[in-house]
Amino acid sequence: MLWDDDFHLTSPSLSSWHGLYRIWFDPGATLQYYPLLHTVFWVEHHLWGDATLGYHLVNILMHVTAAVLFSLILSRLGIPGAYLASAIFALHPIQVESVAWMTELKNTLSAVFYLGAALLYLRFDETRKTRWYASALGAFVLALLTKTVTGTLPGALLVMFWWKRGRLSWKRDATPLVPFFVLGAGFGMLTARWELEFNNCVGADFEFTLVERALIAGRAVWFLLGKLFWPANLTFIYPRWQINAGVWWQYLFPIGGAAFLASLWAMRRRFRGPLAAMLFFCGTLFPVLGFFNLYTFRFSLVANHYQYLAGAGIIVLASAGAVLLKRRLAKRFLWTGYVLVSVVLATLGGLTWRESRQYADAETLYRTTLSRNPSCWLALNNLGNLKLETSPDEAVALFKEALRLKPDLAEAHGNLGSALQKMGRLEESITECRLALKIDPAIPGARHALARALRDQGRNQEAVTQYKEVLRLKPDSAEVYNELGDALQDLRSLEEAKAHYEEALRIEPDFVEAHNNLGNALRKLGRAQAAIDQYREALRLKPDYANAHYNLGNILQEMGRLDEAVAQYGEALRSIADKASVHNNLGTTLEAMGKVEDAVWQYREAVRVKPDYANAHFNLGNILQKMGRSDDAASQYREVLRLNPDDAEAHNNLGVALIGLGRPELALEHFKEALRIKPDYADARANVSKITAGLKIRREPSL
Repeated sequence: MLWDDDFHLTSPSLSSWHGLYRIWFDPGATLQYYPLLHTVFWVEHHLWGDATLGYHLVNILMHVTAAVLFSLILSRLGIPGAYLASAIFALHPIQVESVAWMTELKNTLSAVFYLGAALLYLRFDETRKTRWYASALGAFVLALLTKTVTGTLPGALLVMFWWKRGRLSWKRDATPLVPFFVLGAGFGMLTARWELEFNNCVGADFEFTLVERALIAGRAVWFLLGKLFWPANLTFIYPRWQINAGVWWQYLFPIGGAAFLASLWAMRRRFRGPLAAMLFFCGTLFPVLGFFNLYTFRFSLVANHYQYLAGAGIIVLASAGAVLLKRRLAKRFLWTGYVLVSVVLATLGGLTWRESRQYADAETLYRTTLSRNPSCWLALNNLGNLKLETSPDEAVALFKEALRLKPDLAEAHGNLGSALQKMGRLEESITECRLALKIDPAIPGARHALARALRDQGRNQEAVTQYKEVLRLKPDSAEVYNELGDALQDLRSLEEAKAHYEEALRIEPDFVEAHNNLGNALRKLGRAQAAIDQYREALRLKPDYANAHYNLGNILQEMGRLDEAVAQYGEALRSIADKASVHNNLGTTLEAMGKVEDAVWQYREAVRVKPDYANAHFNLGNILQKMGRSDDAASQYREVLRLNPDDAEAHNNLGVALIGLGRPELALEHFKEALRIKPDYADARANVSKITAGLKIRREPSL
């Protein structure tokens, strides 16, 4: 999975039938309102979950289908070189980004509907039968529901008809396309509004004047055209241009473009093809040329996937020109032509093979991007996120480099705060998170990291406030509901914690940790059977989940079901990383069952795994004392007091052990220390009384 795949592919909160309803009718449920695309993702999620092979195969299948439809359209239009153009479309390395990136199913799938609608409309244009018109309109709507850049289709059809007939008829050509234009414009405006409201396409990165937007458009057309003819140094994220209306040479791009189109217009009576190809190219690119704000403009003003469809017009022109030239020179250069075509296709295929390798995984993609665009702060930030769990030090360095390039990058400040939190540098973490929120108060990631850091500091009430604010910004986050429940448990707000765990499970029914945590809350509320049900559900979903085995063992022990508890502790010991607490609790269970030697072994194993585990030392001391091994017991109590000098019970029990060792004076000191720490400690007071009486008797002379 790459970059934003996890935002587009179906999340657990949308995997239900209700989630499918929300994909269509709940604004903001998905990153972009492309409901048909997300419906396909929903189906794929149910077919193969998070296994990426299926997603890639579907993308490739859609790309192949688009190439076939492309050749059928060209054949129907009678354009020379239909198969060559289709092969170039399929093999060109500029297409790799759209096919290898799972999110860009919106390109390949929408292209299938777009080209299918074009093919059906051409059939209508020939027959004027209603069924072909209705089919074309239906396919066009499906394309718009997948990606609204396909709204340029009616303009493309007019270009085709002009190229074919040399003129356009309002009644024959334009009037039937009016519903297409209305639908395309409507969906386009919806997408533009969506980008503003839900993708935060506002701020300095998007504030361009009309003149600056024209400068972007002129430069983008030439840039993308150049990559189509010379696909070298293709990059996932290109450097973001500095657009300045006061710099004279930037005007050369739109002026040169306008002059080029004017020259093609002048020669239209002899050759309509070049002008038609450029009109198709520029018209299909129009939605992404800078006149409307796109989220990607934050980091780059161009992208390879922008021209997945648009490049088809130029490919047609080049292929048709090559075939016509071959026909003219057929007798002399027949085999040479075939060889050249083979070389071109083989070269494109080789470049595509090489280009696709960078999409093997996210780290490879970001490192390749940085090798070609070292100033790409987005790649640095995203690579830092990848390293957050495995290498926090490297992640910190990457986030700092991203901030050096873009100091006002709120996401990087928040991510740096998250990395520092994982490293235990909590004050620094809080500082970075607050800086991120000062730049952008609506950034949920930084607020989430701040909540975690505050909780790690024991400031649970402040953490709860931050978690609730995260949920206001991101109401469907099961993870945040679960963590908020944990913080509320720490504050002993058990009913409220229970409600948040239940909300997490409503959003994500298979959330294993939430089932376990809900079990913990129910156990503390005294609802033992309900807690057991939650632990068992967690184990049904994840049979090797050690925490649930451990917690289930604890509650079974409390209920006196000792054999079952021992079995659960045994399962926990198979996989839990910190086994000390399991060994300790298993020891107490075995002790209650009368299996003393086995209990001693478990306590010793607990303190071996975790030498500073005071509770296990205490329990081991107790059982050794019961076995009459006062010397060994005293050693364990002393270890407890080394770790916790104010443990009244350890002082008292050490005193008992010392009596057994014949050292009543020292025992008396520990009993008194126990009373100093805990004045109402009845056992220690009784022991003081007994030992004091005993000492007085020994001091009296014998008669």
